[in-house]
Amino acid sequence: MPAGKLERTGAPAQADDRLLVQAAQANPQRFAELYERHFYAVYAFVARRVHDRDVAEDLTADVFYKALEALARFDWRGVPFGVWLFRIAANRVADQWKSRAKDSPQAGTEPATEAECEQAYYCSQLFEMVDDLPADQRRVVHGRFAEGRTIREIAAEFKKTEGAVKQLQFRALQTLRTRMKGKRAGGRHG
Repeated sequence: MPAGKLERTGAPAQADDRLLVQAAQANPQRFAELYERHFYAVYAFVARRVHDRDVAEDLTADVFYKALEALARFDWRGVPFGVWLFRIAANRVADQWKSRAKDSPQAGTEPATEAECEQAYYCSQLFEMVDDLPADQRRVVHGRFAEGRTIREIAAEFKKTEGAVKQLQFRALQTLRTRMKGKRAGGRHG
């Protein structure tokens, strides 16, 4: 696993990916930067599907090996590089399940569709963006949407008015909405 923290730069990340892909196509040693940027999201995507840490680590390593192997043939077609990685990951997971299905007819899963890969990619981007919010906004979003708590409960914890918590939530969601629109628009070019 990479030692560095996943880069969270918002909409410019798509342009950065394009530059990183071009650099890695010219010099495969530059692929490490793409690996660092996308490792955690791909690993999480795989781990949610195979439910076995060792298998998830092996499949994730294989995803990046296959991506590096195919990088020279990668062409921008209006889909973010991360979605392309998720497609490779979905195929590897499907292959894993097919191989297990030979041993046990009840083991198996349908491969992820392109739309599911794209949705998973954008969800991973959204989670990263939540991490980039100011601390109070991040705590409100986490409390409301991850923990399912009420505005009143969060206000009591923060020792703030319900209106202040609603304002924090509004600002956080507005920021996330703007950043996601930028991400999606950035991923459709080229």
